[in-house]
Amino acid sequence: MANSVELLHEDAGLLVLNKPAGLLVHPTQLDAHEADTLLGRAEAQFGQKLYPAHRLDKGTSGVLLMARDPVSAALLGEAFREGRVAKRYLGLVRGWPKGAEGVIDHPLARDPERPSQGQPLLPAQTHWRCLRRFEWPVLTQPGFPSTRGALLELAPLQGRRHQIRRHCKHAAHPLIGDATHGKGLLNRTLAAHFGLTRLWLHAAWLRLPDGRCFQAPPGTEWQALPS
Repeated sequence: MANSVELLHEDAGLLVLNKPAGLLVHPTQLDAHEADTLLGRAEAQFGQKLYPAHRLDKGTSGVLLMARDPVSAALLGEAFREGRVAKRYLGLVRGWPKGAEGVIDHPLARDPERPSQGQPLLPAQTHWRCLRRFEWPVLTQPGFPSTRGALLELAPLQGRRHQIRRHCKHAAHPLIGDATHGKGLLNRTLAAHFGLTRLWLHAAWLRLPDGRCFQAPPGTEWQALPS
């Protein structure tokens, strides 16, 4: 089926999908011209009205939950808002973080589209663990003949908007391919080196309050990262 969505799990109240990178979850005011969305594809594929339980940024791939009825949607939405859903992501960042793991503890304004000044700052923590280190033979910063990168496992405790992307920027290890919070020259140079343009962030694992866990395998580009 053209434009079919990978189904990871289904039951009476829930669909778990593997969202492709570069696809909106649902229509937004900022992307009003985009007619192709994950919601539209899934409703056509499964033949029913669906309710996204949470969101992933357009550039992010991975585990995405959709409820099959309003009651299930309300229960899932409440669990996400109350921080009772655990999530882990894979992220490819610039540089080598110090140590094997740590926590980025940095309050964030609610709306990243507006200046932080004047907005209340909300608590936000992201745990990270380094899985792999890279050094690519490309120049992305004057004076350095190569570029370092690292593959991280990232676990946001809250789920503020763009939390992982903003926290990686704050830690001076921006996500590669992040056009908003990253570095333009870095993104363009590494996209040419990899032969692929994308935001290197993947929602790999999610656990619901009832203990059910869902995983989305990363695309083949993650296994084929040039070292």
